[in-house]
Amino acid sequence: MIEQLARELKAELVQTHTSWVLLLKDTVYKIKKPVNFGFLDYSTLEKRKVNCEKEVLLNKRLCSSIYLGVVPVSEKNGRLVLEEDSNVVDFAVKMRRIPKDSILLNKLSEISNVQMREIAKVIAEFHLSAERADEFGSIEIMKFNTDENFKQTEKYVGITIPQQVYEFIRDKTDLFYKKYEEIFEKRIKEGRIRDGHGDIRLEHIAFLKEGICIFDCIEFNDRFRCTDVINDMCFLSMELDFYGKEKLSRAYEQEYYKITEDPEFYLFLPFFKCYRAYVRGKVTSFLLDDPFVPDSQKEEIRKKAEKLFRLAYKYAQAVK
Repeated sequence: MIEQLARELKAELVQTHTSWVLLLKDTVYKIKKPVNFGFLDYSTLEKRKVNCEKEVLLNKRLCSSIYLGVVPVSEKNGRLVLEEDSNVVDFAVKMRRIPKDSILLNKLSEISNVQMREIAKVIAEFHLSAERADEFGSIEIMKFNTDENFKQTEKYVGITIPQQVYEFIRDKTDLFYKKYEEIFEKRIKEGRIRDGHGDIRLEHIAFLKEGICIFDCIEFNDRFRCTDVINDMCFLSMELDFYGKEKLSRAYEQEYYKITEDPEFYLFLPFFKCYRAYVRGKVTSFLLDDPFVPDSQKEEIRKKAEKLFRLAYKYAQAVK
């Protein structure tokens, strides 16, 4: 029925592993898929509603003008109707549509080091003022995340990640925890664990008239959003590296370091970039099993996941 709704609205339908996104001329409706990945649970109507409301609230911190609210989705005569509450079967996040040419992913050929430093300034100041989230800074929490990653990617060994790469990253990750346990604790005490964004990526940053907008933060799992500030900021530089924009990545990282003066920045940076690349390799691999994704797209998806895991391996080799 989602496809039918898109046709009736003359909307472009974009799918992620968690949502259907309906793109209209000036408006976007985002409907969460009824999925449960363990780390994310949208399996019931109530959970989807709660997460829609949380998504709007959290995203207003870095992108206040885009998020318009949560609207009901009803079923009438075998078809879906937006902003109708007569027979509610779902909810959607309603947003202003962001022009494609304003999104960082689409501006990579023209973006400058100066603009990357402006982004770094916005993110650094956000982190310095964000609420502390000390309870999410322990090694146990971080190790739970990485252990979960390794468990959930076992089925993709030999498909999107070679056995040797899988074992190397897993072992290097565990060793890092053992070597730097005291520094993890130090970072908690110094307030380096904040309620951040969780998904600072190229496609989630836009240059709007009102300023830099960073949208689509993680609402579905606090332990992914509340994390070490280096872990939060480096998702973006990892993606810049993925697209071969290492100079932009360095400009961004250097400016963030200049503003925050984080003493462990360059020690923790490759570790967290490895984590971020691995997460992207994992969720991209999930699309291979998504029944809503056409088989014709899956070979390209497999290649992208493979490339992300290779990047994670490169970072793991740089971890001290």
